[in-house]
Amino acid sequence: MADVNRGNRPLSPHLSIYRPQLTSVTSIFARITGVALLGAAMLVVWWFLAAASGAEYYDFVNGLMTSFVGDLVMFAALWALCYHFLSGLRHLIWDIGIGMDVETAEKMGWAVIFGSIILAVIVAVIV
Repeated sequence: MADVNRGNRPLSPHLSIYRPQLTSVTSIFARITGVALLGAAMLVVWWFLAAASGAEYYDFVNGLMTSFVGDLVMFAALWALCYHFLSGLRHLIWDIGIGMDVETAEKMGWAVIFGSIILAVIVAVIV
């Protein structure tokens, strides 16, 4: 087996010269929102379990979930759902083979960002 001195090897040059692109950042956010939605789903399940546990515990959990901070968390979860949905549509369009050029991909990235904000606000106002 070769004697490899791993401590003196230089880092890859991409770490110092890489500039994040909109498509890569939006793709990373799609993964982050997917994980955040799991956390939000666990909060909703906690809320339902509290309702099944009794009135006193439900009042406690409901107070947390309907407080200002709870409303912010639920709105963030709503935005994450809208973002994740629109990002999934964008990837579905890419899977068909449409919009693969850089200009269209960036326009779609901005559409996902602004569309998710607008969609979340509209849903929050309606509901």
